[in-house]
Amino acid sequence: MESYLIQVNGHGDHAPVLDVHLKTNGNSIPLGKVKGRKPRWAVRASEMSKKTFNPVRAIVDSMKVEPNPKKAMISLSLGDPTVFGNLPTNDEVTRAVKEVLDSGCYNGYAPSVGYQSCREAVAAYYNCPEAPLEAQDVILTSGCSQAIELALAVLANPGQNILVPRPGFSLYKTLALSMGIEVKLYNLLPEKAWEIDLKHLESLVDEKTACLIVNNPSNPCGSVFSKSHLQKILAVASRQCVPILADEIYGDMVFADCKYEPIATLSTNVPILSCGGLAKRWLVPGWRMGWILINDRRDIFGNEIRDGLLRLSQRILGPCTIVQGALERILHRTPPEFYHNTLSILKSNADLCYAALSAIPGLQPVRPAGAMYLMV
Repeated sequence: MESYLIQVNGHGDHAPVLDVHLKTNGNSIPLGKVKGRKPRWAVRASEMSKKTFNPVRAIVDSMKVEPNPKKAMISLSLGDPTVFGNLPTNDEVTRAVKEVLDSGCYNGYAPSVGYQSCREAVAAYYNCPEAPLEAQDVILTSGCSQAIELALAVLANPGQNILVPRPGFSLYKTLALSMGIEVKLYNLLPEKAWEIDLKHLESLVDEKTACLIVNNPSNPCGSVFSKSHLQKILAVASRQCVPILADEIYGDMVFADCKYEPIATLSTNVPILSCGGLAKRWLVPGWRMGWILINDRRDIFGNEIRDGLLRLSQRILGPCTIVQGALERILHRTPPEFYHNTLSILKSNADLCYAALSAIPGLQPVRPAGAMYLMV
């Protein structure tokens, strides 16, 4: 084997410029002048990682609490309905996954945007005359969180800004800041059951505004916007030509005296990316099945946003194929009484919390109308 010797001719311990020669088989080959460098490890975390901060997860993941040994601890920190086992998913849901697992047909890679048949199933489930959907309008994702991430990534560039509700879900800010996107917080009004302060919202729009995030039903407020309020939000978006990212993971999870309106069904000209998934309504957040519904009646997004979502989805190969395979069965076999029973439990718990908190001097809870939250 040929041996190599690198000969360095320099002066002192740290010569500013070095003559480097490569010696092989007795011959010296000059490699030219190189700047002096003392090799050392310099591995640093990326700027993106340094910009990423999820306040809720930071608290929960680092929490070290010694609970009262005589009392069971009740965790109020995360919107996970499975923690205590009192909100199990339906037997039809688990049976659907078991059938797919036993079939052995969904163990390989799926297309990055999801299986065509599964996208068709989601499109058919949410399709309506007011907001028509086809398979090509559906992108399957690894949970609603990834749906939100992809939607933000396709709509906004570093240096642009997005409009985010306050109070609001902390993940919006976590994702945006990690991407170099500015967050502008618009106010929600507790005296109006957490409706959007529309004047404040519109005052924040500028030439760098990439999208408006509308979370309905709300995490963490438990509010549900009326049809008329949603129409006013759409009017602002239309005047300002700002697309909407609709976080509707709690869609249809509203109490009996309230009606949920998907914002896309009310829009005639504002393009909307609606994000949802199985996590909350079907009580399986760990299964990581979400989706983006592309609602664009006027073709304002065109091919550019669709192609962008396709490319972004190709960074990873989509959500769990087992759950994808079960998706059509889950959507169509889950009995209506399952949804009704879940909402009955949530409503009774919400009433209990509201009554207890209302009795405490100094606290002003706002009665929730849906989702799994109450804001004080």
